[in-house]
Amino acid sequence: MAGIIDADTHISESEAMWRMMGKEMYHRRPVLLKGPEDTLYGPRNAFWLIDGNIFPKPNGKGSFRLITPSATKLESSRGDIQIACREMTDIPARLKDMDRLNVEAQVVFPTLFLIYLTDDPALEVALCRAYNRFLAQACAQAGSRMRWIVIPPLKSIDESIKELKWAKDNGAVGVFFRGIEGNWTLDNPYLFPIYKAANDLDLPICIHTGAGCPAFLALFDVERNHTFGHSRIQPLMAFRDIIANKIPEQFPRLKFGFIEASAGWVPFLMHILKRLFRERWKFSSDIDMFREYRIFVACEADEDVNYIAQFTGEDHLLIGSDYGHQDPSEERQLVAAMRAREDVPRALTDKIFFDNPRQFYPI
Repeated sequence: MAGIIDADTHISESEAMWRMMGKEMYHRRPVLLKGPEDTLYGPRNAFWLIDGNIFPKPNGKGSFRLITPSATKLESSRGDIQIACREMTDIPARLKDMDRLNVEAQVVFPTLFLIYLTDDPALEVALCRAYNRFLAQACAQAGSRMRWIVIPPLKSIDESIKELKWAKDNGAVGVFFRGIEGNWTLDNPYLFPIYKAANDLDLPICIHTGAGCPAFLALFDVERNHTFGHSRIQPLMAFRDIIANKIPEQFPRLKFGFIEASAGWVPFLMHILKRLFRERWKFSSDIDMFREYRIFVACEADEDVNYIAQFTGEDHLLIGSDYGHQDPSEERQLVAAMRAREDVPRALTDKIFFDNPRQFYPI
């Protein structure tokens, strides 16, 4: 266990978090709604009411499914992880769970904020501030064993930079992004002041799967399409845009990580980029690009890790369990699964567990 870092875990946002919203915006806090089980939504029968819309929307066009709120029949009846552990309202219990899973430290990402929530800048600021302060207080109870990722309210550059500075002083180890943010792809100069602040604060940009683009989300029905189009594909688009537009060259210390999007796509996109640049491709190898541009990718326990490492290099792979979630990407027994793989050299597994997350996150 000593030293193993789970690079991608989650919180299930709760009413306790929204009690931290400031007085002037408290009346606009997310409100918990609950319905009967004999509807289209079945056991996914609780929702957050935010800005006149329900989250999650578990069925139909524009649908998505989340583990928050915990009040749904589906989530409240789970036996794998206690609600208080998922909601981070009982940190000692979560630490005991980490001990059972042989993990020393977790890096915590959001759940509700995987989805685009509001067009209102003031409400976005209030939601992000409540989240960031709740996470800072919760993780502080765990000493160095739980670290968190700050969510910037991107509709306000000034407020985003304030949040990054506050978060750095309060234990954050990265900045949360989805692969597309509203109408902005991640190469958009609008975001550069946030990248500059992250660069100066030594906070990596953590590009997590998520439905950050409402136009994409509206196209899909989660029952038919799962999350592939509106969520899992978007970090790949960000990878292409960030490399093709040479964004890392503008921010010489800034690291970019691609989280919970698997890693088997790396050879494909490297091929696409090299064909795009042809004779203008300046890197001597794929590994050289990952090293010079400070790019990290989170793989999954059942992927061809050895093959992927030929492109990323052994020093730029991370891994996370998705602790808290219960979709197919969740790998609760992550350490045991990786240790059982005889095809992956122990030295590579150790880098993925120990060294690489410490290189990516300022831990």
